[in-house]
Amino acid sequence: MKKLNLILVFWFGLNSLAFAQETERARDLGIIFSGTTGELNAITDVPGVTVGHKTIIKDLENNKAVRTGVTVILPRGEDTMNDSVFGGWFSLNGNGEMTGTSWIEESGFLEGTNCLNQYTQCRGSA
Repeated sequence: MKKLNLILVFWFGLNSLAFAQETERARDLGIIFSGTTGELNAITDVPGVTVGHKTIIKDLENNKAVRTGVTVILPRGEDTMNDSVFGGWFSLNGNGEMTGTSWIEESGFLEGTNCLNQYTQCRGSA
């Protein structure tokens, strides 16, 4: 239960990759899940969850370019800053920094927004 929210966020992220790659989904392979999918089959179908994103694409001088973005998930909508949710974390492949994991490990709560940024050399801006 402690890691459930972060695992769900990761799973929904993988689902978006599945659409891009047009691979078979678990339900298509006969794996049975309880419940039914939402209208859009997305994290935004979950009542109370707010998701926003920003993508920056800029062509610079000298054949340089900026391609980055961030996705922000508010698990309780506008009330996220006042009402924490159970949280957990894991490292999928051992790469990257997981800021805030010490607090999640100690308290078991995710407090505030959950920002997922694409890998760039300007981390920490989310």
